[in-house]
Amino acid sequence: MELASTQEQSEDGGARRVLLAGPRSFCAGVERAIEIVEKALEHQGAPVYVRKQIVHNAHVVDDLANRGAVFVEELDEVPDGATVVFSAHGVSPAVREDADQRGLEVIDGTCPLVTRVHAKARRLAARGDTIVLIGHAGHEEVEGTMGEAPESMVLVDKPGDIDALDLPDPEKVSYLTQTTLSVDETAVFIDELKQKFPLLQESAADDICYATTNRQNALREITAESDLVLVVGSTNSSNSVRLVELARKEGTPAYLIDRAADIKPEWLDGVTTVGLTAGASAPPALVEEVVEALRLRGPVTVEEREITRETTQFELPSALRGRGRHETEASA
Repeated sequence: MELASTQEQSEDGGARRVLLAGPRSFCAGVERAIEIVEKALEHQGAPVYVRKQIVHNAHVVDDLANRGAVFVEELDEVPDGATVVFSAHGVSPAVREDADQRGLEVIDGTCPLVTRVHAKARRLAARGDTIVLIGHAGHEEVEGTMGEAPESMVLVDKPGDIDALDLPDPEKVSYLTQTTLSVDETAVFIDELKQKFPLLQESAADDICYATTNRQNALREITAESDLVLVVGSTNSSNSVRLVELARKEGTPAYLIDRAADIKPEWLDGVTTVGLTAGASAPPALVEEVVEALRLRGPVTVEEREITRETTQFELPSALRGRGRHETEASA
């Protein structure tokens, strides 16, 4: 994006500075999931069925639907023998078994970082732990993770849930977290778990994905300087909602918008500096759209504030390898 100013006159005529948080927008897992659907459509033709939204963004889903992807809630909506893509949020073993019994051709779009959490759930359950999963009830990622060890796992959705936990062996308790939560949010849960279960087994690695953490840290860098924070993302995007909560916790008014048309003029009254970011499932073009909309209201100077550069790439599933740009996996 051009880091320059414009002198276009607008409705309110006020000059503004836009601070762009970086990293923002698509992460490697989202890019991989979208590419999986694109390549499946390219090489197998429409329709390609997708269980749930491939990622939590209305514009991504609409675009893929216009190209022949058919989004369904459950597998019973998919014809026998058809191709189905599992979303980036993952599925439970029961869903995989259902697909196998139906003879569906499965392409797994699960984010590798979610897959890692699933593997941890199986290991912890196998050693006899009761696993406390920190996450939001009803979220697809939570449903998939719970399905890996349903007899060994309990969900806590808010800190107060921990007080009511009555687990079979308080000395064999471990925890996992939904990958798209905020670091601050999970820290509260973990502290309460430690108080309730002094022998709580620490997680060997942070379950919150690097992209979620990076976007939160990048937003922190600009929030104090901003009169207003705009987060581009859909309302069902957990990591986008967490960004809004973070900015508000820091004392800055913040709003979640799907696109520029959602901006209310009164939000900009008296605002000279706008902090702008996007959740990991929001297309970069929507950020550019917001900048252009602000330019129509007066002179704008855009400043990029990048705290780190993400280089992670995830391999495509074996059935699609060699057909897309993500042929290797690197670390951030």
